[in-house]
Amino acid sequence: MARIAGIDLPNKHVNIALTYIFGIGRSSANKICEETKIDPVRLINQLSQDEINVLRQIIENNYKVEGRLRTETALNIKRLMDIGCYRGLRHRKGLPLRGQRTRTNARTRKGKKKTVAGKKKA
Repeated sequence: MARIAGIDLPNKHVNIALTYIFGIGRSSANKICEETKIDPVRLINQLSQDEINVLRQIIENNYKVEGRLRTETALNIKRLMDIGCYRGLRHRKGLPLRGQRTRTNARTRKGKKKTVAGKKKA
């Protein structure tokens, strides 16, 4: 099993297996396969150790992945919250920040429904 950027890649096609690394999507995976001249439909366990090392070098040198990318994203969000801009306030409140409606939907950001009791008649 190949291990790149701290991730054990599953035994799938190279271009699919590379997407298991946070920060590498389908298009980036295909570009990496082109750069390294590795056939994207070969399985990971069919790669030689040299080919895995070439993949590892390209990813380390040219792409920001896993921990570095997560840290940078978290710092960007923290910066927005610290300067108090609109997007930062929406992050702080846990609401959608790109203009989506919140009267209905928005459950992914807002979380599970909180039932509010109705007014009791005396």
